[in-house]
Amino acid sequence: MLKRIFPFLSWMKTYNRSLLYSDLIAGITVGIMLVPQGMAYAMIAGMPPIYGLYAALVPQFVYAITGTSRQLAVGPVAMDSLLVAAGIGAMQFATTEDYISAVIFLTLLIGVVQLLFGFLKMGSFVNFLSKPVISGFTSAAAIMIGLGQLKHILGVALPQSSKIYQLLGNIFQSFGDVHLLTLVFGVLVILLIIGLKKINKKLPAPLLIVVLGILAVVLLNLDSKGIKIVGAIPEGLPNFQIPSGPWNRIGEFLPIALTVALFGFMESISIAKTIEERHPEYEIEANQELRALGLSNILGSFFQSFPVSGSFSRSSVNDEAGAKTNMSLIISTLFIGGVLLFLTPLFYNLPSVALGGIIMVSVFGLIDVKYPIVLWKNRKDEFFLLVATFFMTLFIGLIEGILLGVLLSLLLLVYRISKPHIAVLGRIKGTTYFKNIDRFAEDVEINDDKLILRFDAQLYFGNKDFFKKQLYQQIVKKGDKLKYIVLNAEAINYIDSSAAIMLERIILELREKGIQFLIAGAIGPTRDILYSSGIIDVLGEENLFVQTHDAVDCCNNPKTLSTIQKKVSLQSKAKTL
Repeated sequence: MLKRIFPFLSWMKTYNRSLLYSDLIAGITVGIMLVPQGMAYAMIAGMPPIYGLYAALVPQFVYAITGTSRQLAVGPVAMDSLLVAAGIGAMQFATTEDYISAVIFLTLLIGVVQLLFGFLKMGSFVNFLSKPVISGFTSAAAIMIGLGQLKHILGVALPQSSKIYQLLGNIFQSFGDVHLLTLVFGVLVILLIIGLKKINKKLPAPLLIVVLGILAVVLLNLDSKGIKIVGAIPEGLPNFQIPSGPWNRIGEFLPIALTVALFGFMESISIAKTIEERHPEYEIEANQELRALGLSNILGSFFQSFPVSGSFSRSSVNDEAGAKTNMSLIISTLFIGGVLLFLTPLFYNLPSVALGGIIMVSVFGLIDVKYPIVLWKNRKDEFFLLVATFFMTLFIGLIEGILLGVLLSLLLLVYRISKPHIAVLGRIKGTTYFKNIDRFAEDVEINDDKLILRFDAQLYFGNKDFFKKQLYQQIVKKGDKLKYIVLNAEAINYIDSSAAIMLERIILELREKGIQFLIAGAIGPTRDILYSSGIIDVLGEENLFVQTHDAVDCCNNPKTLSTIQKKVSLQSKAKTL
C-alpha cells in the first residue's frame, strides 16, 4: 500500500552508486535546461521570471517521490503557461500582485482537481482529448504564443489578446514604435538558436543564449541603449504561503482549472507512456500519475509555484542523459535551489528579448503540419475536426477552443455510432465463412430466401431507428421469397431498453409476415440482455445460435441442436438468476 502512494520506495531499496552517477548527470542537465525554460515559461504565463524557478522547485521534488514514471521531468511547460495566461488574463485583475495571487490560487485548484480525479480513478477521462483536437489546439496555441512574444522581439508594449485578429491588429499598430536594436538582437537570437540546433541537437542552446545575452548587455552596455533587461530578481528560496484567492469568483476559475488539469495530465501521461516503452522495468499507473501531479501542484502552490506538468523536451533529455530513477529530479531540484540561493544576481542583466527568442523557437516547433496532411488523405472527418479546433482556438479563445474541440469530437463520436457500419453477408463458396457481399461479390453464395446481416455496433436509442430502416430496406430488396433473417450479433456488445423494445416489435412484425428471425454469434453480455430484457421470450431459444453457419444450416435443415451447442448458444448469467 505504501509503495502505491510513494512509488520511489520500489527503486530506493536497490539504489546504488552506478545509478546515482547516471541520475546525477541527468539531473544537472535537466536543471541547466530548466533555468532559461522556467523563466521563459513564467513570462508566457504573465508572471515575473523568478516564478519559473519557483515552479521548478517543490513540484519536481513532490513528483519524484509520488510519480510512477522514472524519467518524466515535471515542471513549467509552455502550453500550461499559455492556458493560464489566457484564462487569468481574461479576468482582468487590476494589479500585478492580484494577478500573481490569482495564478497561484488557480494552481491550488488545478492540483485539487487532479488529486480528486486520481482518487476517483478517472485517469481514462483524458481519452476525451482526441489527437486531432490536441493537434489543432497545440498548433493554434503555438502561433498565439509566438505572436505574443513579438513584444520582446520588437521592443514595444504590445497589448495581449487570446484572439488572433485582435493580437495581429495590436502588432500592426505597434510597428511605428519598433526599437530597431532590439529587433536586430531578437533576430540574431532566433537565428543563433536555430543554427545551434542544426549543429548539434544536444547542445543546451537556451542556456548558451542566456549566457551570451547577459555578456552582450554587460560588455556592450545595451541596457543604456534601450534593450530591456529582466532586472533585479529576488534571492533565496520561496516562502511558505497559503494561497489566497478571490473565492467569490471561484465559478470563473473552475473551468480554467478543469481545462489545465486535464490538458496537463494528458500531456504528462502521453510523454510518460512514450518513455515507458523503452523501460520494461516499471509500469505507469495513470491514476497515481494524476494524484502525483495533483500533489505537485497543491504543495507547489504553497511555495508560489504556477501550474506544472510533464515536459516533453526535458523528459527526453532526462532519458537520453541516462536517468535511471526519480533521483534525477531530486538532483535537478537541488540544482535549482542552488541557483535561487546563490546565482540570481547573475540574471539581472538578462535581456528580455533573449527569453522571447527562446520561447518563439521552442513553441513554433509545436506546430504540426504532417499530421493534418495524413488526416486529409485518410480521415477527412478528423481532418475537419482538427481544422475546426485550430480556427476556434485562434478566433474564439484558447480555453474556448479546446473545450469546443472536445465537444465537436464527442458529437463526431455520437454521429458515428448513430450510423454504424452494417453489412449484408453471404457464404464464401465451399466454406462456413460468411463475409460482406460487397467485398466478396464473386466468391459468395446468396440465397433469395435468406437475409444475413451484421451490425457493427451496440444497439441503443441513438441508432435503433437507423438499424430498423436499414433492415427494412434490405427486406424490400429481397422481395416476397424472403423467409429467414439471420442477425450476426458478434459486434453487438450492448442493447439498451429502447433498442430491446424495437427488436421485439420487429421480430413480431416479421413473424406475422411469415419471416423467421434468428440471432447468431451473440457474446455473453449480449445474451444476458436477451434474457434479462425478455427478448428471448419473443425470439425463442431455438432461434439463438453460436455461429452464423449454424443458423443458416438450421434454416435449410431444421434439426435439434446438440447438448454442447445448446449450452454455448444459450448460456447466460441472467438465465440462472
